[in-house]
Amino acid sequence: MAEVTVRYWAAAKAAAGTAQEPYEARTLAEALDAVREKHPGELVRVLERCSFLIDGDPVGTRGHETVRLTEGGTVEVLPPFAGG
Repeated sequence: MAEVTVRYWAAAKAAAGTAQEPYEARTLAEALDAVREKHPGELVRVLERCSFLIDGDPVGTRGHETVRLTEGGTVEVLPPFAGG
């Protein structure tokens, strides 16, 4: 397990009620499962529309179960932004 910081932005931050929090997980899928368990409700719905950065790199279309997390890493939770 790696301890990572999950950072929430915009609607995800509002739904979580915090800007960031620590989690222990091996993969992005495990981290997101832990987030959903801790924050049932609106954040679960927001996560369905989010994109993610792992240590600054976009996840894109990769399966979340294949995205490995590193000790001390960061998961950025980015809801869609309006504008252009």
